[in-house]
Amino acid sequence: MGKSLTRKILETHLVTGEYIPGKEIGIKIDQTLTQDATGTMAYLQFEAMGLKQVKTELSVSYVDHNTIHVGFENADDHKYLQTVAAKYGIIYSKAGNGICHQVHLERFGKPGKTLLGSDSHTPTGGGIGMIAIGAGGLDVAVAMGGGEFYLNCPKVYKINLKGSLKSWVTAKDLVLKMLEMFTVKGNVDVVMEYSGPGVKSLTVPERATITNMGAEMGVTTSIFPSDEETKEFLKAQGREADWVELKADDNAEYDKVVDLDLDALEPLAAAPHSPGNVVRVADMKDMKVDQVMLGSCTNSSYKEIATVAKIMKGKKVHPDVSFGVAPGSRQVLQMATRDGYLGDLLDSGARLLEATCGFCIGNSQSPKSTGVSLRTSNRNFEGRSGTADAQVYLVSPEVAAVSAITGKLTDPRNAGIEYPNVSMPTKFLIDDSMFIFPKDADKNIEIVRGPNIGTPPVNDKLSEQIAGIVGIKVGDKITTDHIMPAGARLKYRSNVPEYSKYVFEPIDKAFPTRALEAKKKGLATVIVAGESYGQGSSREHAALCPMYLGVKAIVAKSVERIHAANLVNFGIISLSFKNIADYDKIDQGDEIEIPDIKKKLKNNEPVTLINKTQNLKIELTYNLSQRQKDILYAGGLLPYTVKQN
Repeated sequence: MGKSLTRKILETHLVTGEYIPGKEIGIKIDQTLTQDATGTMAYLQFEAMGLKQVKTELSVSYVDHNTIHVGFENADDHKYLQTVAAKYGIIYSKAGNGICHQVHLERFGKPGKTLLGSDSHTPTGGGIGMIAIGAGGLDVAVAMGGGEFYLNCPKVYKINLKGSLKSWVTAKDLVLKMLEMFTVKGNVDVVMEYSGPGVKSLTVPERATITNMGAEMGVTTSIFPSDEETKEFLKAQGREADWVELKADDNAEYDKVVDLDLDALEPLAAAPHSPGNVVRVADMKDMKVDQVMLGSCTNSSYKEIATVAKIMKGKKVHPDVSFGVAPGSRQVLQMATRDGYLGDLLDSGARLLEATCGFCIGNSQSPKSTGVSLRTSNRNFEGRSGTADAQVYLVSPEVAAVSAITGKLTDPRNAGIEYPNVSMPTKFLIDDSMFIFPKDADKNIEIVRGPNIGTPPVNDKLSEQIAGIVGIKVGDKITTDHIMPAGARLKYRSNVPEYSKYVFEPIDKAFPTRALEAKKKGLATVIVAGESYGQGSSREHAALCPMYLGVKAIVAKSVERIHAANLVNFGIISLSFKNIADYDKIDQGDEIEIPDIKKKLKNNEPVTLINKTQNLKIELTYNLSQRQKDILYAGGLLPYTVKQN
């Protein structure tokens, strides 16, 4: 049988292991990206490992999350990022240059390369034919130092696209349909590979929207072939030399094949509070809208901004709606200004926002209490917007624009507005002046460390047994936003003792106090969870901060890929219920013991949790490679890597 595109790229980068789905492999990483919310800790870890230089083909440090400076913390961290980039050979993208995924697609992404990013939406690069994977910052730090990135060799699903999108139906609707079909859980260690005759009708930005939101399905990554459309995009970016044709073999073998008819799609929305809660826009009649936000790494390309501007031209935003527009990059903003689209948007009553993540991560533009907010971003988790009781719907730019005019969630096909056809530019405006490229002369530069920057805490080696209390019991679909809130709290990302005060803040504000009290008594804290624990962001602080508080184990029905890897990286063992019904046999506050845990791992034996409070024994399972066990024995990836070096 022939090979999928995924297999071709992974095999050419394979360093350790064999291409056998389900088995752990180690691959060479060509490019890395970080953003300031996760990158600060990644570079602190890079330094702590004693690494002297970056060994990838290209590494970029983006500042796109915490660009609002209320207090000194963010500005101090950005200066740290700039100086550490200069010292170690990393490209630095200044605040205002744009969102990492949009900018990387424009200026650095290369078909056939591997990209590892400390952000869960790194798979955006799959829209240009890359194997682009989101991971914790510590994994990225290791990759920057020349180390392999380990993952389970994935299953590959072929999504066979047929037909083409109709007017008012978009790539956002396509990926929402995928979320309706595959949901936000149960897709661990899967790659979605898009193929078929419908692919050629999709532009690179449209493909990037689809691969971006593949992250919400929990897949390893998503990928499109590199074809003539890819070539034209790179040519327009002045990077035609980076293009190479890449596609699957005609007789490629896949683990699953799903046909999707683009002609049959219609405008969709993700209703509160999950990207997988998909509804038809046509069914959401007369729902009043308070806010509309256009932007994020999902839908903020030049074509999307231009399309919305044409819809808004000569019209006004509804009096009851606040309409914000955040271009994805400085390039998009410059071109929209030059071509008159920015003026049309401002004339309509739109508010111009900075080219950053902004509203998507809840650090600005929070809706009013109980407000309905339509957003073109990728996540609508409860409270993520910064308003605990806001009702956030994820929609396409077209639905967002028409709804901003009508003041209610509107099916644009029935709005009496002519659909504006916008062509892709044949030449983008190229201005790389907000990148700071490293120079050899900067190797001796002094790294600037503000008072908010600490040192990465390190866990103890795995003990012979885990004895302590159940610090918290949570349900299904607990996201990293639940575990480690974003928004205003992100300014503490480089100060773990301070950030740890907010672990599980949206669920139980008393958790950090309980965990620290247990730690002082020499007791471990164990977290009990339902299905799909740790979905969402790659934010490794969701493992790092609990580790600092004394969490030694997670016992869950299931844990999502990136978070499971982050737990291992910080010396926290992830265990699963052998019998799902046993989840109901353990409560918060129960005294528990997991005896002989180290011995059990070494002998590949089953693990038993003894619930001393309820006098019960609960069988647990685990899925750990020998390498992951060795990392746990060492107390985490940081001490493990230092020992290896």
